[in-house]
Amino acid sequence: MTSNHTDCHYCLQSLRGRKYALREENAYCVTCYDSLFANPCEECKKPIECDSKDLAYKGRHWHEGCFKCAKCSCSLAEKPFAAKDEVLLCTECYSDEYSSKCFHCQKTIMPGSRKMEFKGSSWHESCFVCQYCRQPLGTKPLITKDNENYCVPCFEKQFAHHCYSCKKVITSGGVTYHDQPWHKECFVCAGCKTQLSGQRFISKDEYPYCVDCFSKLYAKKCAACKKPITEFVRKISKLEWAF
Repeated sequence: MTSNHTDCHYCLQSLRGRKYALREENAYCVTCYDSLFANPCEECKKPIECDSKDLAYKGRHWHEGCFKCAKCSCSLAEKPFAAKDEVLLCTECYSDEYSSKCFHCQKTIMPGSRKMEFKGSSWHESCFVCQYCRQPLGTKPLITKDNENYCVPCFEKQFAHHCYSCKKVITSGGVTYHDQPWHKECFVCAGCKTQLSGQRFISKDEYPYCVDCFSKLYAKKCAACKKPITEFVRKISKLEWAF
């Protein structure tokens, strides 16, 4: 701009009819301003004079013509860019060098786009969806089956077993008895209600009993000592694990 101020704040020379720059309300001739305040360019190391555009990123400065991709040398002045180890790259070069590939579509996940991480793999947010309803999973609870991801409602609708005892969905830790699914905590002795998962048990009239209850309730007593005769224990079967 052309000065209406009288003198340069630093060299005191007249600014009448001359270009000047303002800093903190003080006027400086162009020569003084550049020598005192111009930032050095990160690329060419020359000062960025007051009549040049100063492009800044994280405290570093460039001439407009020096602000380029470190790999392909295209100008970054009007383009999105990314930094890796303080090196500036256009998004195309950054993607080629460093970006993750989406597990689902195998396309590059561009810098600045939202990326989902699950079981060590990366996904586009739009690709990380329920296999059945196709709704985005985001950070919602999910269940994986055969390498496919499902939201909980869809998984329960399509695959989940319902406990024979309480009728609620079994999401994990179930067992089978007489070809019926049970929660482990629901599969209990018909007598004392002790959990039987992983324990020896005996069936009587379609009901499971722990060894102690079966002995007390149904085992024959010795005529001499009156204690239960427990030879039948050799017929005890193991609970089958379903999940």
